[in-house]
Amino acid sequence: MAKAAVKKNVAAIHVSGKLTLLQRKMSNVLLLNAYDHLITRQKHSIDARTLCLMIGYNSNDMETLKDALRSLAETLAEWDMLNEQGEQEWGVSALLAYARLRGGVCEYSYSPALAEKLHDPKVFALINLNIQRRFTSGHALALYENCFRFIRTGSTGWWPIELFRRLMGVDGSTYYESFKQLNAKIIKPAVTEVNKNSDIILTPEFRRKGRAVSEIRFLIRENPQLAMFDIDDGEGMRSSAIYKRLISMGVSDRLARQWISEHGEDHVRGKLDYVEGQGGVKSPVRYLAAALRDDYAAQDTDDAAPPSPEAVANAARRAQEAAQARDAAAQREAEVAQARRVRAARLAKVRAVAESRDPETQRRDQQLFLSRLDAELERADFARQGWSSALNARAIFAFWEEIMPDIFSDI
Repeated sequence: MAKAAVKKNVAAIHVSGKLTLLQRKMSNVLLLNAYDHLITRQKHSIDARTLCLMIGYNSNDMETLKDALRSLAETLAEWDMLNEQGEQEWGVSALLAYARLRGGVCEYSYSPALAEKLHDPKVFALINLNIQRRFTSGHALALYENCFRFIRTGSTGWWPIELFRRLMGVDGSTYYESFKQLNAKIIKPAVTEVNKNSDIILTPEFRRKGRAVSEIRFLIRENPQLAMFDIDDGEGMRSSAIYKRLISMGVSDRLARQWISEHGEDHVRGKLDYVEGQGGVKSPVRYLAAALRDDYAAQDTDDAAPPSPEAVANAARRAQEAAQARDAAAQREAEVAQARRVRAARLAKVRAVAESRDPETQRRDQQLFLSRLDAELERADFARQGWSSALNARAIFAFWEEIMPDIFSDI
């Protein structure tokens, strides 16, 4: 019987590199905000001032916000890949189908085709906001985004140099038609910044046609300095009464866990009580966000004296710090959850491979591995858990990679 064709989704969404650093950061924040309901809702919204603070610019500068949204609506995302039926699929869409500002809220939408692609983790990967904040160059962030999509395969594959110029947003520049200038001013500085500030390490490679460089690819590996394994993944948080109150109010799972992690259950409970005690609030989630951001208290009233300039500055500072803390919490949670998933998948693969070997080989594998463990605690845990020992996970992975170098190639 003929084997069924193996369908592979290749991360292949490319976004024009002509976005500024600010606009690219905004695109990622909007996507993170909408992600939980990306394919179930046509419209998404976020408080405009909160959006500004998360990106890191003056929350009173609405003109800059308008310009950034306009650019996202004018920028194209393009994909060329195999679909679920194994057929070649090409598509193009504006990054945002529309955006509007009304009543202090930014409302926006994605085209259905693009939303479907953005929500599929096999096709597109969310960018960690805490990592993106470290970038100071738009070219470096653009390179990181386009390479991070391929982290599972370890390489971007070969890109024509013309495509790379387009991804970096310099395709219309005669200056960068020279590969010498492109390498010196774009490739080398961007690679250096990505390797210094992100969770991946890039190594560029080049192909030549005659004497000219015609193609470029980037080899990708994880940055070991950012590996995180043994931190709680937040499942316990979902069982708390405060989490359930937030969800019933309409707060998303992601945001509810961020708020609890950032502010603590007691503080969030106090603000929930405050908002629920106001009565007739049209947008309780937005009101709660403001209460947490600006630390509303029960004595606050509409006819209170206007805040002093110092109070306004302090509130803005607190809001920015809160946004940064939320981003950091989301980043830690995403890294931990991904690390735990990878670890579980690798341990399952080890168990399957180990159990497929004959009994004598299994006994020899276990004895050889035990001989490498020095600490009594580690040896005792392996004796109890075998190849499922989380305490010895890293040692187990290293041991089996020596025996079978490609054992984790599909994970």
